[in-house]
Amino acid sequence: MDATEFRRRGKEMVDYVADYLEKIENRQVYPDVEPGYLRPLIPDSAPEEPERYEDILKDVEKIIMPGVTHWHSPYFFAYFPTANSYPALLADMLSGAIGCIGFSWASSPVCTELETVMLDWLGKMINLPPQFLAEKEGEGGGVIQGTASEATLVAMLAARMKAIHRAQSENKNLTQGDIIDRLVAYTSDQAHSSVEKDSVIAGVKIKHIPTDDTFVVCGSALKKVLNEDKAAGLIPFFFCATLGTTTCCSFDKLLELGPICNQENIWMHIDAAYAGSAFICPEFRYLLNGVEFADSFNFNPHKWLLVNFDCSVMWVKKRSDLICAFKIDPVYLKHDHQESGLITDYRHWQIPLGRRFRSLKLWFVFRMYGVKGLQEHIRKHVKLAHEFKDLVLQDDRFEICADVILGLVCFRLKGSNELNEALLKSINSARKIHLVPCDMRGKFVLRFAICARTVESTHIQFAWKHITMLANELLRSQKLQ
Repeated sequence: MDATEFRRRGKEMVDYVADYLEKIENRQVYPDVEPGYLRPLIPDSAPEEPERYEDILKDVEKIIMPGVTHWHSPYFFAYFPTANSYPALLADMLSGAIGCIGFSWASSPVCTELETVMLDWLGKMINLPPQFLAEKEGEGGGVIQGTASEATLVAMLAARMKAIHRAQSENKNLTQGDIIDRLVAYTSDQAHSSVEKDSVIAGVKIKHIPTDDTFVVCGSALKKVLNEDKAAGLIPFFFCATLGTTTCCSFDKLLELGPICNQENIWMHIDAAYAGSAFICPEFRYLLNGVEFADSFNFNPHKWLLVNFDCSVMWVKKRSDLICAFKIDPVYLKHDHQESGLITDYRHWQIPLGRRFRSLKLWFVFRMYGVKGLQEHIRKHVKLAHEFKDLVLQDDRFEICADVILGLVCFRLKGSNELNEALLKSINSARKIHLVPCDMRGKFVLRFAICARTVESTHIQFAWKHITMLANELLRSQKLQ
């Protein structure tokens, strides 16, 4: 494919993508395929000779699309949103064309500098304390990671290194292995499973702090466990607070937890993967109160801020904490400006060496939507979630299982877990809408998340009508048994 054909095919692809997104609600939201469906449809090995582009594109509809779960369908209400917008897609095209591997300033100066500035922009949009910003002379700063899971791991590893150095400064006879054996990380019993996975990768113990009746961690619960572990000779070193839990979008009490972590020399990381985007709206910023006590903070614009995957933003108060943990400096990666103090090399802020030019997506989206446009997007989703909640509350056969604060509604039929499992199976088997469940203190609960950029009230009304129709059928069949 030469440049001439690329121009033609590129325009065709833009049309295909635009048609796909414009007409996505006409596609079945959840695929009707069985595991292993794909292998019989494609050859056992790659073609020896080039194939025609037209044939490849035909096979997209014939082979690829039947296996796609359409996350951007307005009938997709599962998990949490995955962001998507035309400006972000265009920026990703340009990023792919530039194709830089921005591990250092010298490897492509603008890749580094735009990221630093965009994270300052976004930090100001959510009113982060100035200690987290790079600005001109700040000690903090932001970085784009791949996912929130990765951001938590980076924070945990940096905290581990800091704890090792502190312990060895207090007792020079302690080996690194001695210290790691005693290190303990903590998180909520409602935290995402990735936090536990990160502890496995980091090679440290982890303990889950019990939550209260509203599914949040309070200071007294953390303090109790810390006192027990210190008495047992363990070294608490890391706590991951969650703002907007995956299960029910609950918010840990930062104003209680933060001072405890600071007093005990525990690194506090805040995971706000989904909820963080909402903090650009002043009416939701209170949910972030207490961030001033944190050492690091992370959320995913690729969930709810119209920036497509992957783009997970992370800020630290002291970037030197990350650099000290990850800096390896072979001669082939050095450059003339790395010690100038004016720039950073992001390879020292992350696990991989290479990195894509992801800040272009932020730059395009922020400029083409503006803060007001992004706020409208968030507020619309929250309004639709409350619309669905009100529909549920009007039917006394159903119950709401957690406070509806942002764009997630947790609900269920009043009755057994088996009844609700049957309802969910019926919903997803019909493939008109798509939901996933959660477990809340042993209760099987259905999650209804407002996800698609294009979702409207009509889709919410359709979803509820569909759910109640299936509930009617299920309850009627149970009475006949």
